Amino acid sequence: MKLNIHPSWKNPLSNEFEKPYFQELIDFVKQEYSQNTCFPESDAIFEAFNRATFDKVKVVILGQDPYHGPRQAHGLCFSVYEDAKIPPSLKNIYKEIASDLQKPVPSTGNLAHWADQGVLMLNAVLTVRAREAGSHTKKGWEKFTDRVIELISEEKEHVVFLLWGGPAKKKGAKIDSSKHLVLTSGHPSPLSAIRGHWFGNKHFSQTNEYLSHHNKQPIDW
Repeated sequence: MKLNIHPSWKNPLSNEFEKPYFQELIDFVKQEYSQNTCFPESDAIFEAFNRATFDKVKVVILGQDPYHGPRQAHGLCFSVYEDAKIPPSLKNIYKEIASDLQKPVPSTGNLAHWADQGVLMLNAVLTVRAREAGSHTKKGWEKFTDRVIELISEEKEHVVFLLWGGPAKKKGAKIDSSKHLVLTSGHPSPLSAIRGHWFGNKHFSQTNEYLSHHNKQPIDW
């Protein structure tokens, strides 16, 4: 497995790649992919970084771990392949966008066009074994993605962080809210969306208002 990550991230993260925990993580991932069916495909593990290069990042959406069914995970949190059924969480994301921005609900669940506009769609854990949710947690990915968030917080200004659900909110401790916008709500999954005040959070319009205020191009959601 090659470290297929865009050059714009390699220099900022070079020290992280050399740390023992990351070497152990990569060894674990290589073994898992050689012995089991895992998602996303190995060449898409770092797709979030390849779509949203370091210089372009202006929004960060945090997920948990990848979808664990076939034709779902392709390296961007909440996003699925064009031919995949739209997952329940993404349906609720679309409902909120429709309500917030009066936009029609898309027919597919592929969110690559968000990533291409500078939305880093980052799962806390970047890989998973097929049909075994959470199977690659506590192997080192969380430490790596913590560092990614710290790096963005330290090196950039006026980034919007969208933290949905408890695990994502915990990562908010790594963000300097004095120079970034941090928006939190419940997770968009069906059960959490009702209990955790997902609907009506207006995160998408708030994001675009903040970006416009800081002379950045709003996201075409």
